[in-house]
Amino acid sequence: MSKSYEPVIGLEVHAQLLTRTKLFCGCSTAFGAPPNTHVCPTCLGLPGALPVLNGEAVRLAVRAALALGCTIRNHSRFARKNYFYPDLPKGYQISQFDEPFSDDGFLDIHVPGAGPSAVDVGEGENKISRHARIQRVHMEEDAGKNFHDKGDESIVDLNRSGTPLIEIVGHPDLRSGAEAAEYLRTLRDILVFLGVNDGNLEEGSFRCDANVSIRPVGTDTLGTRTELKNINSFKFVEKAIAHEISRQIAVLDDGGRIVQETRGWNEKESKTYSLRSKETAQDYRYFPEPDLPPLIIDEAFVETARHEMPELPRNKRARFVAEYKLTPYAASVLTMHPRVAAFFEEAAMLHGDAVKIGNFIQAEVLRDVTLTGLDAQIPVSAKQVADLWKLVDDDKISGKQAKEVYAKLAKTNRSPGDVIAELGISQVTDRSQIEDICRKIIDANAKSAEQLKAGKTGLIGFFVGQVMKETKGSASPQVVNETLKRLLGLP
Repeated sequence: MSKSYEPVIGLEVHAQLLTRTKLFCGCSTAFGAPPNTHVCPTCLGLPGALPVLNGEAVRLAVRAALALGCTIRNHSRFARKNYFYPDLPKGYQISQFDEPFSDDGFLDIHVPGAGPSAVDVGEGENKISRHARIQRVHMEEDAGKNFHDKGDESIVDLNRSGTPLIEIVGHPDLRSGAEAAEYLRTLRDILVFLGVNDGNLEEGSFRCDANVSIRPVGTDTLGTRTELKNINSFKFVEKAIAHEISRQIAVLDDGGRIVQETRGWNEKESKTYSLRSKETAQDYRYFPEPDLPPLIIDEAFVETARHEMPELPRNKRARFVAEYKLTPYAASVLTMHPRVAAFFEEAAMLHGDAVKIGNFIQAEVLRDVTLTGLDAQIPVSAKQVADLWKLVDDDKISGKQAKEVYAKLAKTNRSPGDVIAELGISQVTDRSQIEDICRKIIDANAKSAEQLKAGKTGLIGFFVGQVMKETKGSASPQVVNETLKRLLGLP
């Protein structure tokens, strides 16, 4: 990237609220139904149909805005955003314009290798590298969706029309594609842990537009921006923004000018492409929605929402490190999803050693977990994991054998004890038997044994591994270590 230019990036994120019904009618918001089956006169925009605001949508929207540090306005209004498009049957979208229900928030993110303009606060995983301001969070209804066949025909599916959204409008405070991707990951995690949004990029329930421009380093004037749309993964957002920054620099370096336009992302060619020109500002002719009264959110409502706020991901990670003595990395992995975090905490409480339980969940359980929105399919119960590891603690089985037992426990309600009885396995703890095997291994590797006694301490792992191999993983690692050190005269 040219050092003479600074990228300036602002994100507009649309997140579908997890209500059972739409924002202004009683139609279902469920995904995947046949086209135009979750519709009614209101979301079809038929004459005479009147909107009625969904109270649950307001509660979820307020919860999200509070988590993002926004100020909740007691008085706000809905407005009609007028434009004509096939998937907008009314010819306008009910949104909020000059009187949103919340504004003035922020999102702190950490990006490894952030630039010198970043704000550094704290250490490790909680180090903040960018303080990104949020201009506003407002509510609006979604439009429908156009499907273009391979031929000349297109259809409009209005199942999505009227589903409740919040739009999170960020200030242009981001400076790279990596920061934008991390902003989206952090925001998505917050909304999922709040139970506000399912974070599903593929189904379009969490999506963003990125406004990208560049300006000479050291200046405050914003350059001409382009808007990137229809990007459905964090990786693609990062790549698309990085490409767009490079494209704009190349245009200016060649003496050209940036054209204000909307661009898409072509993953196969790894480049952005023009969708439509936006040389002039779009006039949406906003005016107050006459069919809806002002939205009044009183202090009691806000305080109730604040009181019901669950623990946010960053706070949970910090607590896991402080309370359970996990590494920052382990804490981040075990808070990848609210159900996974709850599963870990339950298992840790039942067993008593959070580090051991956390390591086992990361190494064995998580690879079999299936995440779908707010749901998580975990193949074992927290009690099964806790009981299994208690058997390891009691020297009934080894850690290696625990993996074998886990494979038989998965997707059953059996107890670890029943599986061990069925497999006929147990850990070898007889010290005389283990000593005989250790002597055999030492005799077979006399040269390595001499090197170990001479100070090459790293070889102890080799000898332990050979004993475990000889016993097919059934020997107690603790007894093996103690026996080898005694026979070799090691401290």
